[in-house]
Amino acid sequence: MTRKICVIGWPVAHSRSPLIHNHWIAEYRIPDACYEPMAVKPEDAAATIRDLPKLGFVGANVTVPHKETAFAALDRHDAVARRLKAVNTIVTTAKGLEGRNTDGYGFIANLKDRAAGWSADRGPAVLLGAGGAARAIAAALEDEGAPEIRIVNRTPARAEALVADLGLKAARIFAEADTAAALDGASLLVNTTTLGMKGENDASVDLAPLPKSALVTDIVYTPLETGLLRRAREAGHEIVDGLGMLLHQAVPGFEAWFGVRPEVTEKLRKLVLADIAKH
Repeated sequence: MTRKICVIGWPVAHSRSPLIHNHWIAEYRIPDACYEPMAVKPEDAAATIRDLPKLGFVGANVTVPHKETAFAALDRHDAVARRLKAVNTIVTTAKGLEGRNTDGYGFIANLKDRAAGWSADRGPAVLLGAGGAARAIAAALEDEGAPEIRIVNRTPARAEALVADLGLKAARIFAEADTAAALDGASLLVNTTTLGMKGENDASVDLAPLPKSALVTDIVYTPLETGLLRRAREAGHEIVDGLGMLLHQAVPGFEAWFGVRPEVTEKLRKLVLADIAKH
């Protein structure tokens, strides 16, 4: 029988998950396996997720806007998904479907892959934004040993809710007007918002207060070098683009579904970048 996996979203045609996973299926010669997109309306998401086995799927990825819906629809979760209350990976276990979240893993793995010798415990990390991506990244950075997480957000109340909900032990919240103070002495700057996507509405942060030794990264990968990353590079900072987070977050799911741990290679990066260039 074919082992079918899907990615569930609305819309979902833009997802690169089928390209990534079908590349690995071919690369590792996984027999009788396929990965396909499944566009699911928000009102149908919970029922579809619960019915995945009936629909012939042995696992799935979940993308916006269904990550929180998937968490609520499933009875079993790993520790990370429970903490984030969001699911991006569904795995069939002996006890049924289990929701997992690999977004934070993908973020950390990307930095370790692209920034030689990077370590979260070097100093404070500054996060721009307090949305869903910020939740996963903040939790992952805390687990990796970041001594302080500074969250800069237009509405401090939303950042306060994030800190309380995740139970972050060493977090500070800054209004946008106080960004300079947040950057002072930081070792990592992360844009967790969609600002800068497709070259629009760049996250226009004054980088002057940021130590030159600080690493700058962006979860946006279209364009690959956002305005923030370009300005950081020109100012002498080491930078890491956001494409690797997408690629690395896919690794644990593939391993759980097929029993093979895939590698994120330059060949895969080029494949995805070529697809991005077409659209």
